[in-house]
Amino acid sequence: MLTLKVISPEKIIFTGEVESVTVPGTLGEFEVLDGHAPLISSLEKGTVVYKPVQGERAQLAIRGGFVEVQKNQISLCVEL
Repeated sequence: MLTLKVISPEKIIFTGEVESVTVPGTLGEFEVLDGHAPLISSLEKGTVVYKPVQGERAQLAIRGGFVEVQKNQISLCVEL
């Protein structure tokens, strides 16, 4: 199971368990699933899409930021 935390300089936007996360990486959009290799990447303007374990698919428009994936924990620091 993946744990996602999305923060901006102003507030915590989302924290919880998700099935998948798609982010607008600097070199192109990519999806993070359970068991993904560790990585750190910058993000460009675009849409973050995530599917909570319990709930509907959600979208978040961002202007940029960073993502870190480590041991099924995804941290997004974004600018809205």
